[in-house]
Amino acid sequence: MNDILNRLSDLLETRKSADPQSSYVAKLYSKGMNGILKKVGEEAAETIIAAKDGEKSQLIYETADLWFHTLVMLAHAGIKPQEVLDELARREGLSGIDEKAARTSS
Repeated sequence: MNDILNRLSDLLETRKSADPQSSYVAKLYSKGMNGILKKVGEEAAETIIAAKDGEKSQLIYETADLWFHTLVMLAHAGIKPQEVLDELARREGLSGIDEKAARTSS
């Protein structure tokens, strides 16, 4: 999984300097974080609908769109996918209840 995330991350970085007329990702970047977040929200809603409908192939398709646009958001913010994976690894084996309690008591 890391390979595809790394390749996508590298590609998204190169698109930061691309022409918005010739690159979908560059066009997203040109809209700024608010435009990117709007797209993430749209994709999240579509993913929720696909999950409710119970169509596996559509859920996979919409989740891929959501993940992709989330990666665009992270790239725009200067965050690498590995940083998110590292956070997931840090949480592995922790109780979600304990992890949330630690965040609110800090």
